[in-house]
Parts: sequence; C-alpha cells; structure tokens
Amino acid sequence: MVQTVQSLKVFNTLSGKKEEFNPIDPSHVKIYACGPTVYNYAHIGNARMAVVFDTLVRLLRYTYPKVTYVSNITDIDDKIIDAANELNLPIKEITEKYTDIYNEDMAKLSVMIPDIQPKATEYISEMIELIQDLIIKEHAYEKEGHVLFHVPSYLNYGMLSNVNREGQIAGSRVDVAPFKKDPADFVLWKPSNENQPGWESPWGFGRPGWHTECSAMSKKTLGLPFDIHGGGKDLTFPHHENEIAQSCCSSGDIENPNSYANYWMHNGFVTINGEKMSKSLGNIILVKDLSEKYHGEVIRLALLSSHYRQGLDWNDQVAHQAKKLLDKLYKILEDLSDTINKESKNISPDFIASLMDDLNTPGFLANLNKLIKDFDLIKTEEDRSIFKSKLILCGEILGILQEEPSSWFNEELENIDKNKIDNLIATRLKAKAKKDFVKADLIRNELSKMGIKIKDTDSGTDWSIES
Repeated sequence: MVQTVQSLKVFNTLSGKKEEFNPIDPSHVKIYACGPTVYNYAHIGNARMAVVFDTLVRLLRYTYPKVTYVSNITDIDDKIIDAANELNLPIKEITEKYTDIYNEDMAKLSVMIPDIQPKATEYISEMIELIQDLIIKEHAYEKEGHVLFHVPSYLNYGMLSNVNREGQIAGSRVDVAPFKKDPADFVLWKPSNENQPGWESPWGFGRPGWHTECSAMSKKTLGLPFDIHGGGKDLTFPHHENEIAQSCCSSGDIENPNSYANYWMHNGFVTINGEKMSKSLGNIILVKDLSEKYHGEVIRLALLSSHYRQGLDWNDQVAHQAKKLLDKLYKILEDLSDTINKESKNISPDFIASLMDDLNTPGFLANLNKLIKDFDLIKTEEDRSIFKSKLILCGEILGILQEEPSSWFNEELENIDKNKIDNLIATRLKAKAKKDFVKADLIRNELSKMGIKIKDTDSGTDWSIES
C-alpha cells in the first residue's frame, strides 16, 4: 500500500553524508544488494545484511508504487572450488545445496526472496562482453591468460572507500605479478586448469574475477543507473570500489560515479560477545543453529535493534530483549483480536518518521515501546482500531508479527519444559514451608531467567510466560 509520507533520507557512503532519497524514477525504484557466496551455511553476519536490506525494501514498497530488488548469488569463486575439492563433490551440487539452505534460513527470519536472484554462472556471457568493452576502451588489458583492470586509467578510483594508494595495492586480491602494469590492478578474468571450472573466452579457458559479476548482473537486471546499491561494510573496498570503476568505464559516465548507482548503503559488522567472528576463535554463529534456539522473528528483531550502519554485538541479552518486545506486541494483538483493523490512511506519518530517517530502527523500536505503554489508556473502539493498524503496519515493515498470536504463544509453550517448571515450583513451595526464603528466591530467579513469571495464590502457585 503506497502512502504519501515525508521523504526518505539515507546515508550515502559515496558522499559520506545523509541525503534525501530522490529516486531516478519515482514510479519504479531499483535496488541491488550483494548476496552470499554459497559454499557453506549462512552465519549471523550474512543474515544481518539480508534482514537490513529486506527491511529497507519493505519500507520502500510502503512509500513507492513499484520496487525491484535484486540480490545475487555468487556460485563461482575460489572458496567454492576449495570446498568442492575438499568434499570431493561437483561444484554445482555444493552451490545448489547451499543456495537452497540460504534461502530457507533467511525465510525463517521473514526475509523475502528478492524479485531477482541472479547466479553468477548464468551471466558469464555478459561478463565477457563487459571485459571486452573495457579492453577496447583501454581500461583493461590481457596478459598471460589474465585480464586485468588498469586502476590508473580511472581517476575516481578510491572515491567510495577513501582507501589510499597503499591500501589499493594491498586490496587488489592478487599478488603483484610481473604481468601487472600497476600493483593496484585487479583481475577481471583468470585462466582455469583442467581441474577448475571455466568457460571459453577470447582469452582462453577461464573464469571471471569476483568483482566482474555484480557489474554485469546489475546492468542486465536493472539497467544503469539504478537507485541504491547495498551490502556489508566489508564490501566497500575492494569489491564495490571495483564495481564502480568497471561500470563507469564501460557503460556509464567515467566522470560521474553516480552513472552506476546513485546511493550506496552499507551495514555494519556483527560481533559475538564483543569479539569479531572468526574460525580461529570458533565463535561463528550459524543461522541454522541459532534458529533452533530462537524463533526467527526474535533473531530478526535482534538484528534490527542496532542501527544498520553501526556494529551489532550478538549475545543472549540482545535476543532476550527482542523476545520480550515481541511477546508484548503479540499479547496486544491477542487482546485486539476482535477489533477491526482500520485502513492505513488513518495512520500519522509521524509513526514511521524514525524509519524514514536513514532506517533508524532503534528509534522506531523506542517509539514502539512508548506506544505499548499507552495501550492501557485506550478507551474507544475507534482508537483500538487505529492502534491495531499501527501494529500491523509495524509488522509489515519490520517483518515481524507474521503469525497469529495463538500460534506464537502455543509455540512457546511447546518449547518449554513444563515438568522442570513444575518441579522447581514444588521445590520452592517446600522451601517456603521450611521458611528457607533464600532458596525460594533463588528458584524464583531461576524461573525468571527461563522466561517464566510466577504468582502465589491461596490455592498454590500459577506460572506464565513473561512478556
């Protein structure tokens, strides 16, 4: 449902400041975000990117009549080749398996499948065409079966990331080989041996460099320029910097970086209990494991609890707070089950003002908590209807409240060890009878940590799930 609301503002990495979002064509907004390399299970960092840009797309769809969202799958990469060799499996078997798993994991977090989800291997001809064009225009050259982009030929290189010359050389992802004209030059095409996947090209049997794919796929699926290009902060350099160079030197205006994409948005990193995720620390959290512990909406809301541009430290407390908020929201929806949902036109634009300010989800959640406190003050059925419509709108944009309240609470009960709760309550009652109030309080605290609230009555002790 398209609404007339205040303008959206986004922080544009390219300009380094917050700007008013002015789409190229207000009747059709186009957005591209870099997706996963599919050789393993998705981790919580992959999930944050998917959730952030899914939320942005939901907000754009609330605001504009048509939005096309493209997010790619990288299914050709040296990491994939290494995984295939290690497992002694065909590459396609690995990439198809983990593409399906990625989409299934993201669906648990209410992430919608992008309108277009291109796979790199399906756009090889477009990549070859792009590389040929760059060679003709003297921005790329072939040497010893490799084709490299010549960085000094693009004077705006480094504008997005502000990485200096020394950093550009370090980030080229290829050793300073003798066939490089400049140490910062990066690979567009590289040769494959008989044990590696490859395609025939004017430069021999080989495969594309990692950066080449997104330039080719975004042009083919969205046309140039498009409105927003997104991805994780770690992609700013070299990946996104290289995309701009390739696209502006080929199809775009070499003097104007906006001839590729108008706005660049990047989400921050996820840390685990204050530490960076890494194999060496053994603290990489997979979505498939996390979803066994928490409902997908809890994970999603936790990922939105920090501003997308800031880092997010994942810990049990963040998930616990998200769970508590969802319980409150579902409880209100349960109380409003017999109330008619008013049309969204009755909702003040102020309600989503924080989201329109560079997707400020923490500000929106703070306002939502204030709104919850006002629920008990509502007296008329008209106001209850408007309140309900606000919550439903919140759910549509944030990607939460997608279940019936009864299902939400029933699912919680199914996951609770009722025997353990009953045994703890019985032990507590015995402690109270012996006037061992210290032990009784310890058991109450243990139940509270389990998310259980107890209430002593004349007939015994009742328990319920904390909201």
